[in-house]
Amino acid sequence: MGKIKVHEFTTVDGSVGVPMWTAAYPWTDAQVEDTAALTRGAGALLLGRVTYEMFGPAWSQRTVEDDPGAPFFNDSRKYVVSATLTQPSWGPATVLPYDPARIAALKEEVDGDLYVSGSGTLVRGLLADGLVDELHLFVYPVGLGEGPYLIPQGTPQTPLALLSATPYENGVVHLVYGPAAG
Repeated sequence: MGKIKVHEFTTVDGSVGVPMWTAAYPWTDAQVEDTAALTRGAGALLLGRVTYEMFGPAWSQRTVEDDPGAPFFNDSRKYVVSATLTQPSWGPATVLPYDPARIAALKEEVDGDLYVSGSGTLVRGLLADGLVDELHLFVYPVGLGEGPYLIPQGTPQTPLALLSATPYENGVVHLVYGPAAG
């Protein structure tokens, strides 16, 4: 059985919007390797509609020469959670509604893990329904003072257990959380 592994770029104040602010912090070799390790074990992507529609034009133009991750993003099966998308336009893709039981079943059906990147609305639902096995937060040393936030104000408490913490030379810290024992 695979896991649902979420990958988010976030600021120290928890903003997870379109991460243009990451450009000021060039990736380190260790950060590249840790991110690649997430995709290496994945058999499919699980994305929200907005992220899918942003990734499609960006990744479909890239080759392995441009970015070693391009084959994974372009060729892997994508499961797009959406109530409005009817015709996926990028790569092998299946659209499904947000249904916790269906998403949990994907963990049994996919050969490998389900990799989630961005997709804030989807991730909020996955966290609320206890479906995230690993939450990989790449925390950038900047505060924006505005959202959107991964866990917005008014959300019920979301207890997590720290699995690991890796600081990088560029000031980014990779925090990995799992479900809290309990």
